[in-house]
Amino acid sequence: MTLFAAACSSDSSDESADEPDAPAPAETTEAASDATEVTLTQSDCDKTYHVITHGDSGTFWSVVEVAVADASEAIGCDVVYFGANNDAQAQSQAIEGAIADGSDGIAISLADPAGLEAAARAVVAAGIPLYTLNSGVNNYEDLGAVTHIGQTEIVAGQGAGKRFNALGASHVLCARQEQANIGLEERCQGLAETFDGQVTSEFVGLDANPDEQEQTIASILTADSSIDAVLGVGPNLPLRALDAAESAGRTLHIGGFDLSSDLIAAIEAGDIAFTVDQQQYLQGYIPVILMHLQATNQNTAGGGLPILTGPGFVTPDNAAEVAALVSAGTR
Repeated sequence: MTLFAAACSSDSSDESADEPDAPAPAETTEAASDATEVTLTQSDCDKTYHVITHGDSGTFWSVVEVAVADASEAIGCDVVYFGANNDAQAQSQAIEGAIADGSDGIAISLADPAGLEAAARAVVAAGIPLYTLNSGVNNYEDLGAVTHIGQTEIVAGQGAGKRFNALGASHVLCARQEQANIGLEERCQGLAETFDGQVTSEFVGLDANPDEQEQTIASILTADSSIDAVLGVGPNLPLRALDAAESAGRTLHIGGFDLSSDLIAAIEAGDIAFTVDQQQYLQGYIPVILMHLQATNQNTAGGGLPILTGPGFVTPDNAAEVAALVSAGTR
């Protein structure tokens, strides 16, 4: 995808003649298998910032990319966004490249803290401000980052557990779309801490393979008739669980994490009970603004504590209000 086009066309329905000129089109390159790198070129600033994540360009991370583009335009500075598609080596190499380029600030996600530790410490050693986003709430202080922007995943999982209690569930399958993402594991951990019944945590396949996810969930449901609920720890898995329940002839309580148009529609229809909203737009926007304020005005935020963007919950009661923003690409 071209991030500039996504940020400057479909995301704004209130354009006017007073709107500032759009930035130059993004330059998109392939760097590592299925990775995404986008440079947002501005002309009014001599600073360059980097946002380097483990993300892909799917439902969740496309919103982060839009936010980075909006923040780049707001500060008038170049921002390089890189999504490593869950490849810690590619993400580390991108961080090392940003250091070599003399970045004025680097924000990274820490889905694989062990795989990124050396590169993260190299950022701090080079005297470049380091921020973490999305994943990394348990590691950012030790690595020397200024702050973390995201949600506390265990707390988010705990909130989901309480909702399943209220729904009357007795056995929840916590379905994960990544094997080595500590944040997803913590969501399942938090669920187990507050849910009154049994929790089974399983990796059910990558989001890139929706058919595999559906088939795996259906097989688990067939093998264990006591499972009466599924928590998909991303925006796609709840929909795969819905399809799997139908194919397995089961009725389930289903919850999810994050947002998509299809997920919101299923919540509005009453097919899915809720989703946890961590507001990923803020996770892309806030680090860029904070890096710029630190570089130009010596401001820091957070006071050493994380800046929380969630959790919130989208349910049938408020889904209609969120739906238009999801369609616009900013939620």
